[in-house]
Amino acid sequence: MTTATITLPPRKGEQPQHLAALERANEVRLARAELKRRIGTGETNVSRIVLSTPPEAAGMTVADLLMAQKRWGRTRTRKFLLGIPITETKTVGSLTERQRNAIAKALEAPTEASTTTPSREERIEAFAAQMQRSGEPGRTAS
Repeated sequence: MTTATITLPPRKGEQPQHLAALERANEVRLARAELKRRIGTGETNVSRIVLSTPPEAAGMTVADLLMAQKRWGRTRTRKFLLGIPITETKTVGSLTERQRNAIAKALEAPTEASTTTPSREERIEAFAAQMQRSGEPGRTAS
């Protein structure tokens, strides 16, 4: 018994399915790139994205979203996710409410590094004060 398949041409005004899919994929790619840019520049933060889950972020992995932040690479992202615990490959759209809240809370909490490490300006001020106390340029007080 032989079977035949019939391929129907697209309807008038419609584009073929593969072209429509390609167009949609490009829209999603551009939206995600824009979202990553906004996160990188600080216009928006990851905790807000995780809690609200806009459509362009739903299919992104949590790791991709975290790494869009400045100074967040793979290692920092892995360490962060180990503390929650959530896998790197988990998509933002598939997170439970508890996981969303845990990520947002952990991102909003001050990190140990930010509370103990002085800023560049603070280090410069401390150095200048130390130089004034020593009375000699180029020497530090002991």
